[in-house]
Amino acid sequence: MSAAIETSSLTKRYGETLAVDGLSLTVDEGEVYGLVGPNGAGKSTTIDIIMDYTRPTSGTAQVLGADAHADAIEVHRNVGILPDRFGLYDRLSGRRHVQYIIESKSVAEDPDRLLERVGLADAADQDAGGYSKGMQQRLALAMALVGDPSVLILDEPFNGLDPNGVRLVRQIVREEAASGNAVFFSSHVLGQVEALCDRIGLLSNGELIAEGTIGELREGADAAYQFFIRTKDDTAALSESVRQVEGVSSVIQEGDILRVSCLDSDLENTIRDHIKQSGGVVRECDGSRTSLEDVFVAYTGGERQEKVPA
Repeated sequence: MSAAIETSSLTKRYGETLAVDGLSLTVDEGEVYGLVGPNGAGKSTTIDIIMDYTRPTSGTAQVLGADAHADAIEVHRNVGILPDRFGLYDRLSGRRHVQYIIESKSVAEDPDRLLERVGLADAADQDAGGYSKGMQQRLALAMALVGDPSVLILDEPFNGLDPNGVRLVRQIVREEAASGNAVFFSSHVLGQVEALCDRIGLLSNGELIAEGTIGELREGADAAYQFFIRTKDDTAALSESVRQVEGVSSVIQEGDILRVSCLDSDLENTIRDHIKQSGGVVRECDGSRTSLEDVFVAYTGGERQEKVPA
């Protein structure tokens, strides 16, 4: 399998600010790769370097073996890009936007086919200025798909989408990967990253701190499973006690709830028995597989959030 995207020791400084720090990663053909990180982690900067929108301070980026800077024209010919921030012309129709990209890439393409693929067939003749945010996002995706690019780069592709739009984007991503095309995207919607990606890269302060399948990341964080335990007792005292149970990797107190992370789902009964033997009483205990959000927190030591910002 050949590399669709490859960066080597990629570094970008803005004055004293280190936006990307020695980033080396590879995205294979036919792979869906998700880059996750908090605000300012360097995700969009990495994409900007790959697309030659900005130049690295050091290191290299290649797309299908072509240098991102020296061979930028070839790179753009083979890449479809949905940027986080894109501009549309209010007075141009959806069809005319797609036609413009077709002409700029000099490819034979049917704009109506692409608009139908993203669910905008009925709005093809409507001016983009009248589109909702979700419709604009779909239009930008249609533009990215022009020419059947071998590499699709999506920066926050779920922004502004309703559930039907999210479902459609997921379907398109899977179709592209099944066709042998690489999909590289960043997103703060961690549930979508977890559901779609073959591999995930965790980016923090411009540095790739972990990479792998969601299963590999869970194992690396010693947090494949978690239990939420509510008791009638001194939660702080029980927290320290449960932490001593063999197989438990972390215990976090959240009010009167203990969030226990471990690698083995079978530990639930052991933990219940341990609390009972310590004189405690379990009121509720819910177990689940650890989410990507909790895995990210485990690697960064940050606080748990509903979403990790882009």
